[in-house]
Amino acid sequence: MKIQILGTGCGKCRILAERAEVTARELGIEFELEKVESITEILALGVMLTPAMLLDGKVKVMGRVPSLEEMRRILHDEA
Repeated sequence: MKIQILGTGCGKCRILAERAEVTARELGIEFELEKVESITEILALGVMLTPAMLLDGKVKVMGRVPSLEEMRRILHDEA
């Protein structure tokens, strides 16, 4: 699974990246984590609010950081 975290490096972006990585490891999911910080690239991916998370190219979270429980559900459902 490819996990992309979109954001300019703010605190919420870092929390989202950390939460996604920790949760994926806990669930035993094989993943590649990519951080996209370029505004041009973020807009090209169709995202207008950050932080955002894409899984295999699909927007799953935009403009917020999900709770740990929600993150588990999102990653589990996509695995």
